[in-house]
Formats: sequence, structure tokens, C-alpha cells
Amino acid sequence: MVKLQRILQILVCIGLITAFLGCAATQKHESTGQYVDDSVITTKVKAAIFKEESLKTMQISVETYKGVVQLSGFVDSAQSVKKAGDVARGVENVKDVKNDLVVK
Repeated sequence: MVKLQRILQILVCIGLITAFLGCAATQKHESTGQYVDDSVITTKVKAAIFKEESLKTMQISVETYKGVVQLSGFVDSAQSVKKAGDVARGVENVKDVKNDLVVK
């Protein structure tokens, strides 16, 4: 009975270690927590851009990876490119903004 209990304890420990390592971040992949944080940042940036009257009708795509926001798509003027970048930088927890917007 003691051996069975010891084996079960070892298996549970191995299972927990495997689970923790599976959720760890690597250089090319985000951890689960980082993915959720980036999703929240993306949502906040999209909402902030939508609230901005001059950008509301623009075709702007937002992607976030490890706190770095990438803006892509098309806008009508250079002022809109700058405004979208400024709005994105103003969102909490944004580390950097890659502004790849194109004036059409």
C-alpha cells in the first residue's frame, strides 16, 4: 500500500512538472498568460482606435506579440498613420508600436 501511494505521488509530481513546462514561454512562443495579456492589449488598442472619430472608418488591423503592437492596413492620410500610432502608444501595457499602415 505504501509503495502504491509513493508511485502515485511520483506520477502526480511528473504530471505537474510536465504541465508547467508546457505552459512556459520560449523565444518564439508565448506562454498562456502572455497570450491572454496580448489579447487584452489588442482589444484595448482596437477600441481606442474605434473611439477616435478620424480613424473609425479606416481599415486598420491590430496584432500584439509580447506587448509590441503592430498596426497594418490602409488609411487616407499621413496624419491618420501618425494618429493611429499615437493612439496605440497611449494604451496601457503597450511596450512598442510597429506602424505598418499604408496611405492609399
